[in-house]
Amino acid sequence: MRFSQMPYQRPDLEAVKERLSQLTARLKGAASYPEAKAVFLEKEEADRRVGTQATLAQIRNTIDTRDQFYDGEMRFWNAALPELEEYGQAWNVAMLDSPFRKDFEAEYGDLMFRNTEIALKTFSPEIVPQLQRENDLTQAYQKLIASAKIPFEGGTYTLSQLTPFKTDASDARRLAAWTAEGQWFKDNQGELDRIYDELVRLRDEMGRKLGYEGYTTLGYYRMGRNCYGKDDVEKFRAAVREHLVPLADSIYREQAKRLGKDYPMSYADNALKFRSGNPRPVGTADDILAQGMKFYGELSPETAEFFKTMLDRELLDVLSTQGKAGGGYCTSIPDHKVPFIFANFNGTQGDVEVVTHEAGHAFACWMNRDRVPAGYIWPGMEGCEVHSMSMEFMAWPWAEGFFGPDTQKYLYSHLAGALTFIPYGTLVDHFQHEVYAHPDMTPAQRHAKWKQLQQVYMPWVKLDGEIPFYAQGEAWQRQAHIYESPFYYIDYCLAQTVALQIWALLQKDRALAWEKYMAYTRQGGSRTFTQLLEHAGLDSPFGERCLRDVCRAAGDWLAAFDLSGIQ
Repeated sequence: MRFSQMPYQRPDLEAVKERLSQLTARLKGAASYPEAKAVFLEKEEADRRVGTQATLAQIRNTIDTRDQFYDGEMRFWNAALPELEEYGQAWNVAMLDSPFRKDFEAEYGDLMFRNTEIALKTFSPEIVPQLQRENDLTQAYQKLIASAKIPFEGGTYTLSQLTPFKTDASDARRLAAWTAEGQWFKDNQGELDRIYDELVRLRDEMGRKLGYEGYTTLGYYRMGRNCYGKDDVEKFRAAVREHLVPLADSIYREQAKRLGKDYPMSYADNALKFRSGNPRPVGTADDILAQGMKFYGELSPETAEFFKTMLDRELLDVLSTQGKAGGGYCTSIPDHKVPFIFANFNGTQGDVEVVTHEAGHAFACWMNRDRVPAGYIWPGMEGCEVHSMSMEFMAWPWAEGFFGPDTQKYLYSHLAGALTFIPYGTLVDHFQHEVYAHPDMTPAQRHAKWKQLQQVYMPWVKLDGEIPFYAQGEAWQRQAHIYESPFYYIDYCLAQTVALQIWALLQKDRALAWEKYMAYTRQGGSRTFTQLLEHAGLDSPFGERCLRDVCRAAGDWLAAFDLSGIQ
């Protein structure tokens, strides 16, 4: 069935609650493991049905945030999902208390119970109103970002549509685009501050109601972290400051020389990798998808079947249009056992990275679509990002089909960008830890904290420049994860560190790199993040040597890469 044909119907919420209550009662009353397992499988099916309808509403709402029907449906789900969580938690308690727990563990492993124990720490009926309000606020942020209409050179653009101008080779045009975007954020800063201020206080309140010091502990539990904690993340951030910030700094110093700019550079100048312009994909959106089919068709039989299915069943929505939510994501539609990719093509190299990055997520979902429990389809967020970031590097032998004459530029800037991203992502994480440790900070104090930390993690950015918003320590407000998914962003950094291991293997033995990638991917979410890595023969990013070694290998490659003839 194609995506456009998938039926949506709002479920009867009270009937869903009654069904979940009945299933919980039957689980408690089960006299044997076969009886308990049958109820468990019925619960899996019930969750798939509800999840499918919620996901269809969310996808169609983000495709056009102006659509009144799906806007109303999202308001329904914003209220319904927190209410259903109470019934889900009652089921969780019954599973943990089941006399057949050992039988379940023997068949499905113990991770589902470990994750269930964590999930129980994230909820109480007492916080349902706060959860509902949190959903409304994150939707309000998303709608505000999607509503942007930025005047530029006689036209009007969304934030995504403006992106190509922000990397234009003309210094004047590029600066004008950054200035226009910054002005839109400044014009809407009052609302951006208001939404985030309420979110922080709301989340702090939820944490305290659940008996925590504030939000941070609850935030880690909500992220489902089952094999590492705050201390591990702090050690990783320290390693980033020691090994990666100096390497990234050297990359930007070389960039400044290429551009003939003083170091440090403004946001606008940091965005231009080469004086002759950044790498651009060749052809139309359809051409990029066709090259994606060539890439996946030749990579392996599994990837060939996967991407053909994505195209045939309309499971990619990639064009940037008015009213469309910003950014990109991959999700899954449980009843139909397929992933879905949402993106905003805008003529930049990011378009190609959608076909590799988001499709990396989608491929992992496709490979594990029949797993039971469904919670084992996906690993944790940091585990998921390994699939996507590594797949970007897998596409290198097909880069010429995507980039044509800009292939050399792309290979250099892709690796350099992977390295320079990690300090930024770590900055996002450090900032959020500061915010939730001090929830009473004013908006001005939050901006000042970001500006202070940015000078530690991103010394190559000149602040107090001519660009409004960006130069004043406020750039964090464009990062949707800070509003919508607190403490998520470090997952990208951990995963990028692993993906750089895959990249290093690709330089030596492509077959071995693909073997390790598939060994990692085939596990789905059946193990914790560190166990997934161990079983695939990959190093943990929390280890002493991991970040040091990938920085050394990547730094040597960049230093030796031939950029002669490229300005």
